[in-house]
Amino acid sequence: MRRPSKDPSNKLSAESQRLVSISQAIVQAASRLEERTWERQLDAHLQKLLKSGHQDTVDSTLNLLFKEDLNAYDILMEGVEAVSESSIMVDQKDGAELSYQALLVAAPVLAWTRFSIASGAIPAELVATLTAHFAAHLLAEGTQVAMAPTLFAIDQLPRTHAETYSMTHKLAQAAHKGTALKAAAKPPETAPFLADTRYLMLAVVAPLGAPLFRWQEPQHQINFMAERANALEQWQTQATPNIARLLPGCGIELLLPEAYYVACREADKLIRPVSIRAAVHYLTNTLAVEPSDLRAVIAGFGEESADGEIDEYRVAFTLRQTPDVIYGIVWPLYGQEDEDGTPVEGLVNAGIDALAEQKTPLDEIVAHLNEAGITHIKRHNERFVAEYCDDCGAPLFADPVSELVHAEMPEDTPAGGEHFH
Repeated sequence: MRRPSKDPSNKLSAESQRLVSISQAIVQAASRLEERTWERQLDAHLQKLLKSGHQDTVDSTLNLLFKEDLNAYDILMEGVEAVSESSIMVDQKDGAELSYQALLVAAPVLAWTRFSIASGAIPAELVATLTAHFAAHLLAEGTQVAMAPTLFAIDQLPRTHAETYSMTHKLAQAAHKGTALKAAAKPPETAPFLADTRYLMLAVVAPLGAPLFRWQEPQHQINFMAERANALEQWQTQATPNIARLLPGCGIELLLPEAYYVACREADKLIRPVSIRAAVHYLTNTLAVEPSDLRAVIAGFGEESADGEIDEYRVAFTLRQTPDVIYGIVWPLYGQEDEDGTPVEGLVNAGIDALAEQKTPLDEIVAHLNEAGITHIKRHNERFVAEYCDDCGAPLFADPVSELVHAEMPEDTPAGGEHFH
């Protein structure tokens, strides 16, 4: 279940009340025809709100539904994500109306390093090269595409659905008209991490109802999973050397480009084990120790008023012979995850065999630590309130005796940036 923003509002406007009513009507729909009729109304209403920048109306409605009607909350969240990451355009040609569909696509890049992970403007010739590879290996025939000339860090991406809506329409127009885009003059500063995600952002345009990606084409539909895998392999092979030029000193892995929100959520999950590997690599090389000389301390954290719900695990690293926390990473929980693992309904598509292999997030963290060579692991059973350093905003970590402390490298550590993920 997705969680809302932390900005509740008790009084709903007439616009919010309408969103509530339509979302609940979709939940109660007795036929697909009725459901789609309501969905069209919801889409039209959301289009108007996002186009005019009324994000506060959407947020207050989501907050109310999260508390009072989770089914309607999911409907509204899916609706606002769909409307903000897609659009329909109508053109006049020879006196006839032609309709086109556009989708905002994110191409995630997992990156890890001991130094720094770059972001920012992409040279025009590299944009052209990456766009050509993207079209050749991922897109269906007859599509148009435009790539933003920026390699985005996560805190440089749109922060609201209204901002996402604006980016979707800007890129879609560029794709449809074949116009060039300019990089942002001064993108926001991004925090330094040892492992982080970077994103290429694109809009793909096709005639309404036509396929956008290769695996959606009629000849690939029966074996679409194999075609998706092949498309990803080709994208990784051709694009990796080019993207590596933008990320010097980094190891990288390209993920499958997908619709914006799905791609971002998948990247958020997959960067977590990379963060563990990067942390262990950094500590062993910087301190000239072996992984077996390190200890990991795992603790669950959540909000003070969250009824014991765990929002994230924080993994602190110490040297085995001392209690001082020298480094830490954060393992957030997303979607259907919780401290007990993914609910059974989340495994239906994977089949009954997946039940036996189901791992809790805690199990996953331990497994990744073990793979990185960390065998001395302490797990706190208590849940901690998520606290942060008053001076620098870094998360505080639980040490071996349950004290929340700032992670600090030893004083004689070679000069280098502090990183947290």
